[in-house]
Amino acid sequence: MKIRIELDDSLDDVEVVIRASRLTAEIEQIQQTLIQGNRPQIVFYKGSSEYFLDLADILFFEADGARIFAHSRKNAYEVKLKLYELEEILPVYFCRISKSSIANTRSIYSLDKSFSGTSTIRFYDTVKQIHVSRHYYQLLKEKLREVR
Repeated sequence: MKIRIELDDSLDDVEVVIRASRLTAEIEQIQQTLIQGNRPQIVFYKGSSEYFLDLADILFFEADGARIFAHSRKNAYEVKLKLYELEEILPVYFCRISKSSIANTRSIYSLDKSFSGTSTIRFYDTVKQIHVSRHYYQLLKEKLREVR
């Protein structure tokens, strides 16, 4: 691996570019390290309690009216961020799957396509499932190929 730092006083912000022939676990780890240094902590709420969970434990985020919920295998927690805000700060293995949902692609067990155009995602070790809209189906398939 080569590391090169270029100084350019015309830039207003730091830009990091990673060039590689393919996405590997090592590159993904570098990306996560860089993002985490810049990423705000996501706080999860349930009742009057605040939870600080590992994002790998979250199966999907889902909008329910004006509220956003994060679903783990056994629980659902409210999040005070909008879906578009979550998209900007979530790790690369999360993918938008509909206008109202973002899924953790590492937790996906199966993807069942239906005749109506929507597909269903099933997750490991839980009965929870969520639907993928036709618009986001191909994006999800590509993300699953990259991440796996």
